[in-house]
Amino acid sequence: MDSAAGPCVGRAQAQTRPHAGGAAAGRFCGSPGGGSLNAEQIAKLRALNYRRTAKQRVRTVEEARAFVEQVGFCHFWPIKGIETPNLFHAIAGRVRSVPNEHDDPDISKCWGWKDHALDKRWWYYGKLLRRRATMVSLDLLPYFYALSENYGELDDYLGEYLSGTMTAEAKRIYEALLEHGPLDTIRLRREARLSASSAKSLFERALVELQVGFKVLPIGVAEAGAWRYAFKYELLQRHFPELPEQARPIKRSEARRALVLRYLDNVVAAERRMVEKVFHVFKWTSTELERTIAALQDEGAIREVEIKGLDHPQLLSARALDQARYMFTTP
Repeated sequence: MDSAAGPCVGRAQAQTRPHAGGAAAGRFCGSPGGGSLNAEQIAKLRALNYRRTAKQRVRTVEEARAFVEQVGFCHFWPIKGIETPNLFHAIAGRVRSVPNEHDDPDISKCWGWKDHALDKRWWYYGKLLRRRATMVSLDLLPYFYALSENYGELDDYLGEYLSGTMTAEAKRIYEALLEHGPLDTIRLRREARLSASSAKSLFERALVELQVGFKVLPIGVAEAGAWRYAFKYELLQRHFPELPEQARPIKRSEARRALVLRYLDNVVAAERRMVEKVFHVFKWTSTELERTIAALQDEGAIREVEIKGLDHPQLLSARALDQARYMFTTP
């Protein structure tokens, strides 16, 4: 699939010029009309994109669904040291720490809407980016899946296990779901023979491993366990049976470009190291990341600029720059 036919349609074009490192770069000019942004403008654009303002805050579950579709992918909670949109801040309409009180209204909405949507197929929800709870829109999900080691068959896991890239615990969990269908966490541990208290951490690590590998995902909540609350898990291919076919035509290089571009469109600007950290679960080589960035620069979708007050050159979204020209120069 040509990435121009997917999420990359309609990106604003920006002129670039080479610098000593071989990649395209521009010099900070201090204004949108000059071809760059300053740190304050970047922060304002992020606040709008993340719906982190009182006027734009997410107030209903329908708006939460629209927010995920707008950004394409986001974290459920804010992640320290990682620049991504997140649903909690969008609901709060501001930057705030996650409170411990379960009756906090922002917490209640965030948690309740997520649980309500688990079986709706409105989005993908699971442990993914940074191995933390991540939400992905259905239009971008095939691009994520195209970067996995899956080929569309339920027994793909055997090749990973035999090659040593899947743990024995993950294999047990996968096979328990394969045999029994959706299971709550309590029964899943029992069927996978990992119910002993000494196996709890092994089970949890393996469950994250399977989610990162696009093998399983939570699809509901059951009244089980001491707290009468436990996720129900299912095989991803059975929950989204059309996904392998949707992802099949997408080359890995196209998927990388689509995801990095959507990321930069959301965050406005980021240094290369941050892009690497956000997508670290895919284990891209430095060459793959550099080629992805170079291709987006050649397309005019991003440019690399130096911004006063920031230590490292920033990859700047041309679409965000176009947005800024309207915001900061229109009377």
